[in-house]
Amino acid sequence: MNSVFLERDKTLLVEITEEIDHHVADILRRKIDEDITRYMPRKVIFDFNKVSFMDSAGIGMVIGRYKMVNMIGGVTQMKNVRTSIKKIFEMSGVSKIIPIIDSCA
Repeated sequence: MNSVFLERDKTLLVEITEEIDHHVADILRRKIDEDITRYMPRKVIFDFNKVSFMDSAGIGMVIGRYKMVNMIGGVTQMKNVRTSIKKIFEMSGVSKIIPIIDSCA
């Protein structure tokens, strides 16, 4: 995972660089929580460009970060979501609360 905080926009961009299963979700959760606490961003954008697999642990990780950001008055978005991952977000209802700002095939 790579994360970049854009000071001007108060945006935390989180590029997830691997498949998300239970083990990876725990690691991502800790790292993203540290970044949110450190930077207090107004917006968090998850970039799923390199994610080809995600299970329910990934859904939980995303929803948990959404709640955390929401509590500090920020917004969460997702981008570069592949069709297979987008279907998971649609079936679980996640895409109804966290907008997908663009997708990839």
